[in-house]
Amino acid sequence: MAHIVVENLAKSFHIAERQPGLWGALRGLAHRRTREIKALDGISFSLEPGELVGYIGPNGAGKSTTVKVLAGILVPDAGRVEVLGRVPWKERVANVQRIGVVFGQRTQLWWDLPVVESFELLRDIYRLSPAGYAATRDELIGLLDLGPFLDVPVRQLSLGQRMRCDLAASLLHRPALLYLDEPTIGLDAVGKLAVRDFLRTINRERGVTIILTTHDMDDIEALCPRVLVIHRGKILSDGSLAELRVRVTTERRLTIDLLEGVGEISDPDVTVLRREGHRVYLRFDPARTSAAELIGRISARYPLRDLYVENPPIEEIIARLYADVQRREGHV
Repeated sequence: MAHIVVENLAKSFHIAERQPGLWGALRGLAHRRTREIKALDGISFSLEPGELVGYIGPNGAGKSTTVKVLAGILVPDAGRVEVLGRVPWKERVANVQRIGVVFGQRTQLWWDLPVVESFELLRDIYRLSPAGYAATRDELIGLLDLGPFLDVPVRQLSLGQRMRCDLAASLLHRPALLYLDEPTIGLDAVGKLAVRDFLRTINRERGVTIILTTHDMDDIEALCPRVLVIHRGKILSDGSLAELRVRVTTERRLTIDLLEGVGEISDPDVTVLRREGHRVYLRFDPARTSAAELIGRISARYPLRDLYVENPPIEEIIARLYADVQRREGHV
């Protein structure tokens, strides 16, 4: 059975609008004007047990709204949603017993309490058995290296430390599903790597199904075999990053480091993107010429110090996808 089933999900919000100044405020009292925002516009997808799925899109695309509906926080206007066989907003208590949620800019820990006391409060909220709680807590402390700051008040933790504690808190009741909304926001490189390693571990070893919403494409590339792209409340793409790249562009990049004294680079199958000193960035279509053929021609004509081939950055691929959609809709 699929862990999550979403069919034709829709959710709109009405935003109050008024003209600026005192006159605008007075008119707003007499004649309130609102504007409808379609946060979700008939989206559909499903997740099988054990999947780790990236859910990406620009600000306001509908990512957080989707997570809140799946968590039972919001009631949609239309559509069908089942999470582990339940309708989340109708069976909220049963739903939250099987899910974990982490919002990167909020915490579920008690600000003035030591971390371990927050864990104990959550133990009582979820009505966990003492033995089961202790085993899970100790496992999470080891995986996330929480021992040095268990007795520290949450308000005194660094952002990276707090995020690791929030991850542990969301998993104390051993949920089958984990929703992560920007879990690495503001973290340094070490903190991000620690969070990624942990997510891989719980997904692989515990089989926890994970939805990861983020603007950090490095997180997506490192963790997610499948990616959902949402824009203006609609799903634009559902598949692997490789499939997304092929859909948007087949081009690849060749970066070459030239020896001194080399002038312009010219080849009929490449476009020079830019040049920075002796380093030149080239673009080519592998459907017209293979990387091996191109490297052979370039190295035969120009003295090279080094070179490497890569795909366009995933951020650029996503930006192109959004731009193509906006052009089709006539917004740009």
